[in-house]
Amino acid sequence: MSRVPGWLGRVGAGISKVGERLEERRAEDDESDVEAGRMSSDESAQDHVPAPPAYAPAVAPRPEPVAAVPWGLRVAAEAGWRLLVLAGTVWVLMKIISSVQLVVFAFVAALLITALLQPTVARLRRRGVPRGLATALTAILGFVIMGLVGWFVVWQVQENIDNLSDQVQDGIDELRKWLLNSPFHVTDNQINDIAKSLREAIGANTDSITSAGLEGVTVIVEAMTGILLTMFSTLFLLYDGRRIWEWTLKLVPAQARPGIAGAGPRAWRTLTAYVRGTVIVALIDAIFIGLGIFFLGVPMAVPLAVFIFLFAFIPLVGAVVSGALAVVVALVTQGVFAAVMVLVVVLAVQQIEGHILQPFILGRAVRVHPLAVVLSVAAGGMVSGIGGAVVAVPLVAVTNTVVVYLRAWSREASIRQAPAPRGATAVDVAPVDPHSSPSGD
Repeated sequence: MSRVPGWLGRVGAGISKVGERLEERRAEDDESDVEAGRMSSDESAQDHVPAPPAYAPAVAPRPEPVAAVPWGLRVAAEAGWRLLVLAGTVWVLMKIISSVQLVVFAFVAALLITALLQPTVARLRRRGVPRGLATALTAILGFVIMGLVGWFVVWQVQENIDNLSDQVQDGIDELRKWLLNSPFHVTDNQINDIAKSLREAIGANTDSITSAGLEGVTVIVEAMTGILLTMFSTLFLLYDGRRIWEWTLKLVPAQARPGIAGAGPRAWRTLTAYVRGTVIVALIDAIFIGLGIFFLGVPMAVPLAVFIFLFAFIPLVGAVVSGALAVVVALVTQGVFAAVMVLVVVLAVQQIEGHILQPFILGRAVRVHPLAVVLSVAAGGMVSGIGGAVVAVPLVAVTNTVVVYLRAWSREASIRQAPAPRGATAVDVAPVDPHSSPSGD
């Protein structure tokens, strides 16, 4: 049987397959042509959209949303959320500080005492006294003096309390007679009504007074704890203050470490100048006002002078409170004339203090605007009471010194990093010296 038909069959099958492939390619080409026609028809339809009439207003393209927001509003928003973050951070820090308030106040008191005693330690070290012995002698002497002052005040109050109560009763009677004969037209019934109101107020607050007396044990325990913490902190700061500062610098990021390292000693000098100046001014106030009270015959002149010395550490408010206390004691014990003379003495000494002593003693080392003093004392008192009012002004003074120095240091660093202009000399690009003054003046 011949093989030709089989060969022809295979050839026919191959031709059939080639034909099928050609048909598939033709179909694909037709589909692509149809799609291209649709796209061209769409483009032609778009191209043949009639133009708007000439009287139609021009429509500007819409800007990006970021570009549509005014620049001032964007700046306010950027500053706003950063201020919110900063306020939240401060709030958290205040919560933490309030929870350990006793420890914080003890350490701050230790810093203030160290600023007062550290020059004595340095002076002893320069004379060859070992560091441990110099620290021990200075700390013991300082704590003994403060303890003797406290004991003296308590002793004077206890010795004069009986005599003072009799003099207060006599003074009240004299004040009553003076009010009856004064030009204010005060009647006896009005005085009796005031006395009755005072008795009722005291009777209504008996429970509060009793509870405050019961809480006295807790207050004493907290006070003793704070005193012990202050003493130990002062000893370690006097003995090892430099190492503590060097360890604290390790917690600062490396880029900011040089600036903080330069600001720290200047802040410490500001704090030292503030504490020493305040002690000198307070001592002068106490001596002169105490002498005036003594020569006017006001009882408890020495305890009142000590109170004036202690209250002088609260700027503005302390002077007013201590002066008012002296005037009230003079009023109820010696009469109106003595009270007026005490007021004159207090005002005269405070005027000399404000215009001569503080500018001369504190100088330029601690320069804080009076408005900043008032606001800082008010804020410190609202946040933490008397302790906050005492700490507020030195905190503001130290912060001012640190900010001024860091601003000068960053300006100097930027000048050093910037390329010198062509043709400029070393004098033209000399950086500002931040070491010239701690206050930056």
